[in-house]
Amino acid sequence: MTSTAPASSRPSRGTRTPLLLKALLPYLICIGAFLVAWQILSLVLGTGRLPGPINVIADTWDPYISQPFFDDGGTSKGLGWQILISLQRVAAGYGLAAVVGITIGGILGLNRFIGKGFDPVIQVLRTVPPLAWFPITLMVFQDATVSAIFVIFITAIWPIIINTAVGIREIPQDYTNVARVLRLSKRAYIRNIVVPATVPYVFTGLRIAVGLAWLAIVAAEMLKADGGIGYFIWDAYNAGGDASSSQIILAILYVGVVGLILDRLVAWVGRLVSEGGN
Repeated sequence: MTSTAPASSRPSRGTRTPLLLKALLPYLICIGAFLVAWQILSLVLGTGRLPGPINVIADTWDPYISQPFFDDGGTSKGLGWQILISLQRVAAGYGLAAVVGITIGGILGLNRFIGKGFDPVIQVLRTVPPLAWFPITLMVFQDATVSAIFVIFITAIWPIIINTAVGIREIPQDYTNVARVLRLSKRAYIRNIVVPATVPYVFTGLRIAVGLAWLAIVAAEMLKADGGIGYFIWDAYNAGGDASSSQIILAILYVGVVGLILDRLVAWVGRLVSEGGN
C-alpha cells in the first residue's frame, strides 16, 4: 500500500506564486538595477556613444531580434545563423581539444617522468595569447576557417591537459595500494580507479576550456572569417551608423548568453557522468 502526503504538507496553488517570486526576486532586482544603471549611463554619455537597453531594442528589433534566422545570402544573416556558424567551429576545435587533451593529460599523469619533462613546454605554450597563433596557422593552413578551428583547439587544450594530469596525480595512495594488492592489470586500474577518480578534474578542465574556446572564436572571427558572431561584430563596427552600436551590443549579449549556456551544459554533463559512476 502506498501512502500519500497529507494535503496540508503540499504547497497549494496560492503559495506557489509567492515561492516562485521569492526565488526570482534576486534576479529581478539585480538585473533590473543593472538595466537602469545602463540606461542612466547612456543618457549621461549620449545614446550615440553608448545606446541604452531601450535604444538597443528599438534599433535592432527588426530584423535582428524579431527574425534571428533571416538569410539574405552571403554573410547577410541573422544572429541566430551567425551564432550557429561560430558554434560549428567551436564544436570542431573544442571536441578535438577534449579528445587530445584528455589523452595527453592521462599520459602525463600516469607517467611521472614524462609529466615532469613536458611540464615546462606546457607552461610556456599555454601562456601564448590565442590570437598570436592565428598568423602562423593562416600561413600553414591557408584557410581562415581551419585556422580559427586550430586557434580554438590550441586555446582549449591546456586546461584539459593540466586538470586531467592533476586529477590522476591526486588519486589517494590507498587506492594505488589496493590495486597492487589485488594485482589489477593496467587496464583494470585505469578503468576502475583512475577514470572514476579523475572525472571531476576532467570536467573542471572541460568547463574552463569551453569558455576559453568561445572567447577565442569570437576574437578569431573578427580578424578573418566568413560569417560568425565575431565577424558580425566587426562588420557592424566597420559599417558605422547610428544602429551599429546597438547591433554590436546586441551581439555581445548573444555571446554572453551562449557562453553561459555552454558552461552550464558542460557542468550538467559532468554531474551526470559523476553520478553515473557512483
